[in-house]
Amino acid sequence: MNGTRRAFLGTALGVAAAAGVGTAPASATESGRSRPIPPSGIGMHLYTMRTALATDFRGTLERLAEIGYATVGVSGRHGNSAADIRRMLDETRLKAVLEHVAYNIVKGAGLPQALEDIHTLGGKWIVVPSLPGSLHSPAGYREAAREFNKAGLAARESGLKLLYHNHGTDHQVVDGVSLYDILLAETDPELVGFELDLYWAANGGASAPGELFVRHPRRFPALHVKDMAPNGDFADVGSGVLDFPAMFDTARRGGVKQWLVEHDSPADPFASALASYTYLSRLRY
Repeated sequence: MNGTRRAFLGTALGVAAAAGVGTAPASATESGRSRPIPPSGIGMHLYTMRTALATDFRGTLERLAEIGYATVGVSGRHGNSAADIRRMLDETRLKAVLEHVAYNIVKGAGLPQALEDIHTLGGKWIVVPSLPGSLHSPAGYREAAREFNKAGLAARESGLKLLYHNHGTDHQVVDGVSLYDILLAETDPELVGFELDLYWAANGGASAPGELFVRHPRRFPALHVKDMAPNGDFADVGSGVLDFPAMFDTARRGGVKQWLVEHDSPADPFASALASYTYLSRLRY
């Protein structure tokens, strides 16, 4: 990690702490916390496992199922078709709940095929993972909101829903306006939802996720549960500084159905997957 990014993350950690998301995670057995995450709601975002998937896609899915994961978010097919992946998911008794699809495909002629592929995978959400840098302005985000509403209508007509996945820059304030707030305010809740990445929300200095769930109920059906090390790097879920029980306290109001583990650069993806699953399966909030 370069010095500029480390400095930015150091600042973000301070902002996150002030927002109530930068404290040590509470114990899974903390007194007064009794709600578990439903086993069917604990999933793995497959970007975490990309190096293993590239060499053995089915075997990787099988090991995730053995750990206990029930669902996956698809991010990269590694030469497989949607039908191939669905077959492997069925064989390993995993369920795909979503797939990440590039913005230019979602806003263009490729959307119908992308929606068909998600049906093939057995998912319910089509997720835009990021926006082009050329849209990084209030005007650009308003343009994206309009495109999301149009694509969201097409998704609803096909029985699916469009979601947007955030990164740290989405939470920046530009010309006095929060870019993420533009998307929340200018997209139709009936057509567009959000896959909230908890690390990037904290990293970007946004409001605490629990507050977002209250202010924008039922708009966050899926989460990326990603932890932050004290130095701002990525961490296995439960080993870092983010207070997940506090974040999840209002998750029901936010409409959360899926808690998808993600680690952008695990040293050992299977060890990370096991540690993160163990934490989430024992968590009470």
